[in-house]
Amino acid sequence: TFGAASGPLPPIETGMLSVKGSLFMTRPTLATYIAKREDLVANTDELFGMITSGKIKIAVNRRYPLSAAADAHRDLEGRRTTGSSVFVL
Repeated sequence: TFGAASGPLPPIETGMLSVKGSLFMTRPTLATYIAKREDLVANTDELFGMITSGKIKIAVNRRYPLSAAADAHRDLEGRRTTGSSVFVL
């Protein structure tokens, strides 16, 4: 799972994971992957390298002028946004 915006997950019958074909589940946290400074730097370098090369494309769905920051926050809080939203000058 990613994030918890919709609240906690319902209970899962873990025995069903083997019935469905040797599946597994995990609940990763960012802190695990960046516990050491060198891990943070290496992971960030890899991510931004992939973005720069075009292997990862980030779709920006909403752009807000910085003067409309309050509107952006209301939209986020009201769940009226999807994907990436950015402020522009």
